[in-house]
Amino acid sequence: MAVKVRIPTPLRKLTHDEELVSIDATTVGGAFTELQNRYPGIKERLVDDTGNVRKFVNVYVNEEDIRFLQNQQTALKDGDEISIIPAIAGG
Repeated sequence: MAVKVRIPTPLRKLTHDEELVSIDATTVGGAFTELQNRYPGIKERLVDDTGNVRKFVNVYVNEEDIRFLQNQQTALKDGDEISIIPAIAGG
């Protein structure tokens, strides 16, 4: 099942400057694992030591925040798009 993952600029050095990556996964967590298999080091920037999505990382499936869905267990279907967006702080 083909799913697209939109990679933010700060992580593109790990994906060889690819902005949009196509992967096969059935859940968001599976997508993270597939990204890690393909691009070692990327998963540690997305999840903390306990396996939870880092607080400063926002993940959306088709523009819906996974924190309001089933988090990493959010099911994916063919054609879905995951967007990884680093939180921006400032004042």
